[in-house]
Amino acid sequence: MPTSPLDGPHHSPDETVPRRLSRRALLGGAAALGAGAALTPLGGWSAAAATSGSYAIRYDQAPKQTILGLGFEIQSDSIGSGNNGLPDTVSGVPYDLTAGERARFYRQMLMGGRADRGFRYCRLAMGLYYRGTDPDGKQMTGRYPGQTELLAEMIQQSGIEGTSVEYWSPAPGWKSNNSFIGGSLASFEPGFLAQFGQALVEDLDQLTGHGVPVSMWGLQNEPRFSTAYSSCVYTADQYLATFKAVAPRIRATHPQVMITADSLDGWGGAIGQAIAQDAEALSFLDAWTYHRIGYDSTYQIDHDFNAGALGKTVFNNEFEYLDNQTSDTRTLNTAQSLMNWMTFQNAPTWFWLHALKPTTNAEAPGYSLGYWRPPGDTDFSHFPDIPVGHWDYNPQNWNAVAGFVTYMPWNSVRYAVDESAVLPDQRIMAWRTAGGKPVFAITNRSTTDSFTFTVDTRTAAPFQGHRYGPSTNNATIGTRSGPELTLTVPPLSIEFWVRTP
Repeated sequence: MPTSPLDGPHHSPDETVPRRLSRRALLGGAAALGAGAALTPLGGWSAAAATSGSYAIRYDQAPKQTILGLGFEIQSDSIGSGNNGLPDTVSGVPYDLTAGERARFYRQMLMGGRADRGFRYCRLAMGLYYRGTDPDGKQMTGRYPGQTELLAEMIQQSGIEGTSVEYWSPAPGWKSNNSFIGGSLASFEPGFLAQFGQALVEDLDQLTGHGVPVSMWGLQNEPRFSTAYSSCVYTADQYLATFKAVAPRIRATHPQVMITADSLDGWGGAIGQAIAQDAEALSFLDAWTYHRIGYDSTYQIDHDFNAGALGKTVFNNEFEYLDNQTSDTRTLNTAQSLMNWMTFQNAPTWFWLHALKPTTNAEAPGYSLGYWRPPGDTDFSHFPDIPVGHWDYNPQNWNAVAGFVTYMPWNSVRYAVDESAVLPDQRIMAWRTAGGKPVFAITNRSTTDSFTFTVDTRTAAPFQGHRYGPSTNNATIGTRSGPELTLTVPPLSIEFWVRTP
């Protein structure tokens, strides 16, 4: 979850320079991966554009990683427009949607139109979009009647495996300022941390006991930054001490949960290095999580996120655009970010930020896969086609992700692809579904020129094509038979080729 635009974002991918140095500027550079690391602005590659390439899918080799499935975040409570403050207003999804719109949201977006299941993980922002507390202000619960039950319904009806529970702030009773916004923990003494750890275990118990399963757990979102919405700041030493007090309790009581850190710089920042250098802490860590928000997809080609991972999984658990807008070029950049995290970093998952954002919030275009109109929004001069209690797609973002939700089901297994050249604007990724069906995705990020992929599929079987783009969703584009397919992809297009039957 990013800071308010008023705080000044780092580079957005359509810019060649940052608008101002800020909290977000710190997300790149040395804080990320050591000296020399830097954001590549979108379109920053200067090599002459290629118009064709040759590719061989290596189904004859051992597979790479298992792709578990994709994640999204749910805004189940209110936040101020521009991420400014925590309104008392009760507003969120699924709560604000009519019964029919809830069902459509589950089926069409969260399941990606599949008959079984689509997204695997739902990121749950504790202390932000799930910020009710007990009378002592030390235990999390739903803030309004039915919130937890609606989350349970959403998960059950859409087939989601579980939540990725992460704290934007712990309950105020544990904070130095008794507030969700800003501050730090009130103490880092062992006795205090032991009690705090038990409270976080009980938070998970409360969720699971009300039908909200938990698949992942993180101590703190972006722990270096204080923001105008829920946050809690940790130094590296404070985070390490807290993690060592809490993570063993999470492991003991919820052993199936993937424990992650640090939801910003992974192993590359001071917090990650503190964990990496502490054998006890490292033994409880399952995955390093990064925020490379809005970065050009070439960043994953140029940088090795596994170099210091010490055998742990790496993945990006938040992606969006911070300047309150999206674009046709970003549709392709988003798709390629997902692909390049998996192709070059062996990531098992990837998270877009929000499924839906409200029509009232300025940040919604850059953050959302779709929009919903809350009851309080009666200004139909914007989003005039979305009635109160209804939702619609944000196509430039949704179409970037939708094909992967539909055609890359849970536990697909990625295979290597030999490329005649690794090109920044034309990408390829291949996998087999858990049922063994071969699928590959190809992209063309050029805004002007078509690109011809010649792909050796190593099978004579037919493949059916499905095209996506800024204004195109799952257009059927015919069937081709292998083993060699010659596929000319128009500008700003994503294609999925699925073996049939």
